[in-house]
Amino acid sequence: MSDAAQHCSFQALVLAGDRGATDPLLAQSEACCKAMIEIDGTPMVLRVLTALRTAECIEGRLLSGPKPEQLAVEPEVHRLVESGEISWCEPRGTPSTSASHAMERIDSDTPVLITTADHPLLSAAIVDHFCRESAASDADLTVGLAPHRLVAEAFPEMKKTVLRFRDEHYCGCNLFAFLTPQARGFAEYWRQVESDRKNPLKIIRVLGWGAVIRYLLGWLSLDDALDSLSRKFGLRIRAVILPYAEAAVDVDSVRDHYIVQEKLTSRAGQRGAG
Repeated sequence: MSDAAQHCSFQALVLAGDRGATDPLLAQSEACCKAMIEIDGTPMVLRVLTALRTAECIEGRLLSGPKPEQLAVEPEVHRLVESGEISWCEPRGTPSTSASHAMERIDSDTPVLITTADHPLLSAAIVDHFCRESAASDADLTVGLAPHRLVAEAFPEMKKTVLRFRDEHYCGCNLFAFLTPQARGFAEYWRQVESDRKNPLKIIRVLGWGAVIRYLLGWLSLDDALDSLSRKFGLRIRAVILPYAEAAVDVDSVRDHYIVQEKLTSRAGQRGAG
């Protein structure tokens, strides 16, 4: 068993830079940047940081973005950074380049959990489950996935990109674990995944046209895809299947924001009734 599995000690990296100026969700809000958009009165990035602060497997937290002037707008996030409880670094132009730049500040032997600021339903339970399973896997790199049937049942109105493998259909969870120094090089390939993240066929295409055909015919399993990806990059790449529908929820649109707001309002009402 690896040291990470024994101690389950991760550095968390939260990507909080904006993708670009043309974001309808940001345009309809009064926030200075996407990370600061409020849901139920709390900025999304603060919800993510709260989950990471209470997770048992997270020893340190690094925030990549937003810009300094945007940080100052939110008193609690600004306080966490100024106090040193949360480290901060300048974001780069894309999530992949921001991740590469930020990971240079983290010792190469330290396992890194990467997530995003638009993950408002992230919880300490999800984080700890993902980190413990990742640490126990002896992989170089893990990616979090949730069964689509679980996500569709909990959030039937939410439009999600679905990876349709032979054995199961999955949704991505914006959770990645870079467990070894060798895994850090995968951030370069992530640039391609990032640009194609809404198109599963383009992601599968990196494995070759044979894999694309098998995927289209419903013959490609998740393990087959990960084994091929592992061979291509000389890494051990594995999936952590999460039993939490909320793990697959990121807020990318005005509709996503409305659905998550309604979900939180419903939960608050149920707690009040209890």
